[in-house]
Amino acid sequence: MPDSRDRRPSTAPRPAGTRNYRAPRAAIGDVAYLEVVTVNDTGAFLDWGHPRDLLLPYGEQRFRPSVGKRVLVMIYEDQQGRPVASQKLERFITDEAVGLQAGDAVSLVIAEATDLGVKAVVNHRFWGLLYRDDVNRPLRRGQRVTGYVKRLRDDGRLDLSLLPPGEARLDVVGEQVLKALRESGGYLPLGDKSDAAEIKARLGVSKNAFKQAIGRLYKRHLITLEPIGIRLVANKD
Repeated sequence: MPDSRDRRPSTAPRPAGTRNYRAPRAAIGDVAYLEVVTVNDTGAFLDWGHPRDLLLPYGEQRFRPSVGKRVLVMIYEDQQGRPVASQKLERFITDEAVGLQAGDAVSLVIAEATDLGVKAVVNHRFWGLLYRDDVNRPLRRGQRVTGYVKRLRDDGRLDLSLLPPGEARLDVVGEQVLKALRESGGYLPLGDKSDAAEIKARLGVSKNAFKQAIGRLYKRHLITLEPIGIRLVANKD
């Protein structure tokens, strides 16, 4: 898709005296969560970090947004080459991913919660799913995060993770454990025999990942293992 960062958008100028805040700069081809700054007979106009606001035509809306609200949109070029926005993401985002494989790092834009977990847009092109067990921290609609392809299914759909694969994943979990230890005064009442739900609630990771991570921390002499918990070794980071 063409990059039109330098093309002058054919959108409405912001009314004088609105506010100084500007959204992070977005571009054609991006999925972005943008604030509505004006609504008129043409449609809604969105702050996309450019001098002129971005038009969300009525025909591209799923509902009538009001000023001050945010909407998740795809930014694209219309037939006249003008940048416009659409809430109808299914026209641009596909279920079947190409060019990706398990372990790849990807950019995610959080879309919505589902019965299975959290739906996200991958690299502004594909749909993917973070299963509930793989969500290790609170996520909000429109949030941009780095994720990883956990599995490319036979039907081409993506299962995602917020943790990198392999050894790097255990390093990330280990840092989470160390951070939690520091914040709790150097001791956590969690260990090998702790309930998986308790570990998940406290650290946002599976019991298996926790056990592997604390094993690595113990070997590095960063923690000691106690009967019902773990303790940070003094003067260690």
